Amino acid sequence: MTTENTRTYDVVVIGAGPVGENVADRTVAAGLSTVIVESELIGGECSYWACEPSKALLRPALLRADAAKVPGLNPAVAGPLDTAAVLAHRDRMSADWNDDGQVDWLKGAGIDLVRGHGRLDGPRQVTVHTPDGEVLHLRAVHAVAVCTGTRAAFPPLPGLDTLRPWSSREATASQRVPGRLAILGAGVVAVEMATAYQALGSQVTLIAREPGLLTRMEPFAGELVADSLRAAGAELRLNTTISTATREGGPDGEVHLTLSDGSRLVADELLLATGRAPRTDDLGLDTVGLTPGGWIATDDSFTATGVSGDWLYAVGDVNRRALLTHQGKYQARIAGAVIAARAQGEPLDTARWGRHTATADLEAVPQVVFTEPEIAAVGLTTEEAERTGRRVDVVDYEIGLLAGALQHRPDYRGTARVLIDPERRTVVGATFAGPGVGELLHSATVAITSEVTVDRLWHAVPPFPTISEVWLRLLETYRG
Repeated sequence: MTTENTRTYDVVVIGAGPVGENVADRTVAAGLSTVIVESELIGGECSYWACEPSKALLRPALLRADAAKVPGLNPAVAGPLDTAAVLAHRDRMSADWNDDGQVDWLKGAGIDLVRGHGRLDGPRQVTVHTPDGEVLHLRAVHAVAVCTGTRAAFPPLPGLDTLRPWSSREATASQRVPGRLAILGAGVVAVEMATAYQALGSQVTLIAREPGLLTRMEPFAGELVADSLRAAGAELRLNTTISTATREGGPDGEVHLTLSDGSRLVADELLLATGRAPRTDDLGLDTVGLTPGGWIATDDSFTATGVSGDWLYAVGDVNRRALLTHQGKYQARIAGAVIAARAQGEPLDTARWGRHTATADLEAVPQVVFTEPEIAAVGLTTEEAERTGRRVDVVDYEIGLLAGALQHRPDYRGTARVLIDPERRTVVGATFAGPGVGELLHSATVAITSEVTVDRLWHAVPPFPTISEVWLRLLETYRG
């Protein structure tokens, strides 16, 4: 420590979400002094406004959907959900938006914490403005890791300040269920919140510019989710968007929408689920030669490109490689190992699937969409294979034909698709759509990352009667 307001560490991490916490944990474990800077709650978006609260809202809806179809249970689950109990459970899963437990974890791990807004102030320098008005200057001997994540990106609708739309934060943290909820978007946040709030008693209208839902996934995935939402009572307005939106009657008044097809809609709340933007607006990127407000490009070790020297790292959503919490933590493990190796003068293992290389970001990014039915995908989709000129064999199987699926629920509807490289005879992509398929995904991820041939997969015998037996049926269907 040079002066009272200047501190020197081996590593400075900006952002104490799951990604920043994992970077810091790895560098401290390697013997490097590390400080983490956070302006909000320790634990980040996932813990308080995304993964945890959204899944707490969705779990009762998905469980009831299954139970309502099981003989002997269906009359018992016919009534409405206990909204107060669901919201209370959501609050518990979000730690009541209190980060004391996360702070204790940081202390136990030996990671210093500075609360406040941190921004770069030249190479290896971070200035922090604390809540009590103090200005701290942090100097990094080896690395600064930017782990600031993303924020909701709103479309250019006029009057957003007076409209006061919901972002994903308001949707996951709301203490009430609106009678009418309009949602703009066709991606994961849009369909998950449509599923949750329709089940909780809202009349949901989902508005999508696209002709379908989840358009980055295999088409059958979005089609099944759309069918389920309609069956639950939600209204889908596809191939349209919002032209004008106003809130009338004061701060708690109705939201009046005009759509691009000329139709009109009135709702109590409007959720804008239209994408994400990097939290880099006031990060001081210009002080190190980068563009303020933009995504931070990196190489496969998460070292920022366009910056002199190997000292700046961008990890997690902020680099736009894979906007998922679990993938960000994967990146953090690699970035932490890279920082430690460079600090100790050790060579990097940059081989494909090497310890210091993020190969999975390119070839095996798993994702589960917790809708009714669930969607689980990893690796290539058919459209991606076609767009990139990669030859694949497409193998489909209807999951509802399995005895295990019928045991799960008698009306089971679902589809499994795997993509197989015909030359190497390995799985390069998999998508599952159906109740409970999220638990199938890790086996597909292991198959892709391990590059197991279909000939060897025949020896991986799935238990009967389970939904995982779909792997056997896919192999039987494949004639490559």
